[in-house]
Amino acid sequence: MGLMLLAALLTTMVACSPGPDRDARQTTAHQGTTPSGKRAEDVLGPEGETTTTDSRIGWDYVALGDSLAAGVGARRGYVSRYAEHLRSETGARLRVINLGLSGQTSTQLLHSIRNDPEMRKALGGAEIVTLNIDLNDLGLARSSYESGTCGGPQNEACLREVVDRVERNWDAIINEISSLRSTENTIIRTVGLGYTPRTEGVFGPYLGRVTRHIASSAADAGIPYVEVRLADEGMSEDGLHPNDKGYRVIAERLRSLGYEPLYPR
Repeated sequence: MGLMLLAALLTTMVACSPGPDRDARQTTAHQGTTPSGKRAEDVLGPEGETTTTDSRIGWDYVALGDSLAAGVGARRGYVSRYAEHLRSETGARLRVINLGLSGQTSTQLLHSIRNDPEMRKALGGAEIVTLNIDLNDLGLARSSYESGTCGGPQNEACLREVVDRVERNWDAIINEISSLRSTENTIIRTVGLGYTPRTEGVFGPYLGRVTRHIASSAADAGIPYVEVRLADEGMSEDGLHPNDKGYRVIAERLRSLGYEPLYPR
């Protein structure tokens, strides 16, 4: 059952598309390879009021990732929920720039970070950055394995190749973010894949290698990381994306990492 669940998960996550914007306090997840034309909105208090005399500190929060960052599968994703924790616990005003793109791979995200001037500008001005990526990379390789076209011994060559590529891309993404923002003046957090699906059989060792590399790379870069595992009750009806409870769990795990170096001071 675990193998079948991972197969269904990774196949659909490659092709999934984001649902309509369901949270007026969060920017819309963008289609395409650049964040051109993005909208950023303040995440404020319960009344949502802005005034020219508001003395609270203002922070930009940039979210990077795939359909999980975009919030597919639920009324609200983890990005807006984490933003609420930030706002309520630090007292800051937040401008949320959600660049989560459904179906995005690590190669695509790396290309955007390196080549999209607007994304680089957004990251360069961010006080908070969150990241999840890589499930779609694994999904493409899984499709090849299932179709018998993976190649190599035991038809697993593409699985080994995707793990190598994901590790290289992950390190390069972290390096690019670190070149634009420092952990000394930015709240940078990652949940790696977003959440780790249950799996057994041939995919287990490959998934384990990816998660171990993410943990090690994040630690080397001084970026707090948490691995999230969701039970069935945290999944949406599509069986592929988290539901509201699942996204709440992801946001709570990010919250548990604290808000250093910006808060407390």
